[in-house]
Amino acid sequence: MMKKISFLDLEKVNQPYMTEIFGHVKQVLSSGRYILADCIQEFESKFSSYCGSRYCIGVASGLDALILILEGYKILGRLKIGDEVIVPANTYIATIVAVSRAGLIPVPLEPNPATFNIDTSVIEKRISGKTRAIMAVHLYGQCADMDPIKDLAQKYSLLVIEDAAQAHGASYKSLKPGNLGDAAGFSFYPTKNLGAFGDAGAITTNDDALAEVLIALRNYGSRVRYQCDFKGYNSRLDEVQAAVLCVKLKYLDDEINKRRKLATLYSSLLSNTEIVLPFEASYGMHGWHLFTILSDDRDQMQKFLLDRNIETVVHYPFPPHKQKAYTEWEHLELNITESICKRILSLPLNTSMNKDDISSVCESIILFCNTLH
Repeated sequence: MMKKISFLDLEKVNQPYMTEIFGHVKQVLSSGRYILADCIQEFESKFSSYCGSRYCIGVASGLDALILILEGYKILGRLKIGDEVIVPANTYIATIVAVSRAGLIPVPLEPNPATFNIDTSVIEKRISGKTRAIMAVHLYGQCADMDPIKDLAQKYSLLVIEDAAQAHGASYKSLKPGNLGDAAGFSFYPTKNLGAFGDAGAITTNDDALAEVLIALRNYGSRVRYQCDFKGYNSRLDEVQAAVLCVKLKYLDDEINKRRKLATLYSSLLSNTEIVLPFEASYGMHGWHLFTILSDDRDQMQKFLLDRNIETVVHYPFPPHKQKAYTEWEHLELNITESICKRILSLPLNTSMNKDDISSVCESIILFCNTLH
């Protein structure tokens, strides 16, 4: 039996930082202050500096981050119930759910077949009199092509919101995600490049008015304790998760460099196979949250690899417009999105892996490809 190669072993990924994390968490526990205290302020300051944004507002999850951005702009009069938000059809369901939960109408657009991100060449055709925002997703760790999106937003007076849940450590023309639009939502779910030890999220923005509203919205809508200005939420990044993130943020760029080297090795070893390798656009640096390939024989390949003790994951098997929650979209023809979902496979890529692990995965994939001929 071959050595098991897990898709992601969080214990191994986090092990190098555990002593430092335990020390930081112990300080929180000893302080007796567990909500909106020193650690969240520390993390918000450091993460806003990292992203290059004026503000960072810690919240409970990546989904909450997107919902709160939209709700904040509703309070500011930039959005209202029934407005349309252009979104990529090829994305995790949370992107779509956030728009729906805010009482807005998501308008799904096909991706660029090379990057899997929203195809900027088709956006203008779908802008209507009801369009008020574009939500760009930086899928799998690669930034969407933001300049054309921002040009259209300026032309039609639209908001640009980043779903940066998978983009920690990436870049776009030397700028970091979180500083590429009007506001950005981040997830720190444990599997992310910058992962907490539970659910956690944040919003970054340079918009003074939005930041002021969001600080209240995440905390029951209160600016002053017991005084409720908005119908808010209980969505606060807690001190323990902030402590974990403060430690791990220091090592994020080192981890991204490791991911990039492993991704380069994957691409080199698999270059002569018939599978479609991920494409890194020239306009930025991929963060390699996921290393995704395309294969017409995806399901058979996944089983073959599992039989050889190699775990893989499909991100994602069902597109949003084919989900039960969105039966109103069943009629939509989004052929590129559907083709990606049928063919995509994520190979293991994380900082606990080494060159031998990558070589083993590639040898098994090459063996599988050879069995097809």
